[in-house]
Amino acid sequence: MMEKVRIDLKTGQTTRQPISLRNLDLAVINSSFLTKKNRYVYSGVGEPLPKMSGVVKLDLSKGEFQECTVACRMYGPGCYGGEPFFVAKEGGKSEDDGYLLTYVHNENTGEARFMVMDAKSADLDVVATVKLPQRVPYGFHGVFVKETQLNKF
Repeated sequence: MMEKVRIDLKTGQTTRQPISLRNLDLAVINSSFLTKKNRYVYSGVGEPLPKMSGVVKLDLSKGEFQECTVACRMYGPGCYGGEPFFVAKEGGKSEDDGYLLTYVHNENTGEARFMVMDAKSADLDVVATVKLPQRVPYGFHGVFVKETQLNKF
């Protein structure tokens, strides 16, 4: 279960609010919106743990004690993915204007794919897949960096 925890800095009192009853892990947000109060979170569905069988989009602006899942993409029987990455569209105007990327391995066929989903779509629509020459291990962590960011170093 994923929860939102609020801490009142004056009283020290905490409140916990469930935002999804699913087993979620490896959450990510649009890093272009780090200075604002984030509305959307994308997270892997850890069913069965430690494998990720899909990804969800959560809307944190939903009311108290409501399920916050607003979009879901399950990978299918025997298919498991890794950590999702969020890549903002160039010039994107809204927090969810971008792409969700992940690696998916089909344990039935041995095939591995790099998957690109539309983060704004109602079903996290797949917009591209690339067949990979080998499997990416479950639990692989990474980050997406633009070429312009690399050139600054």
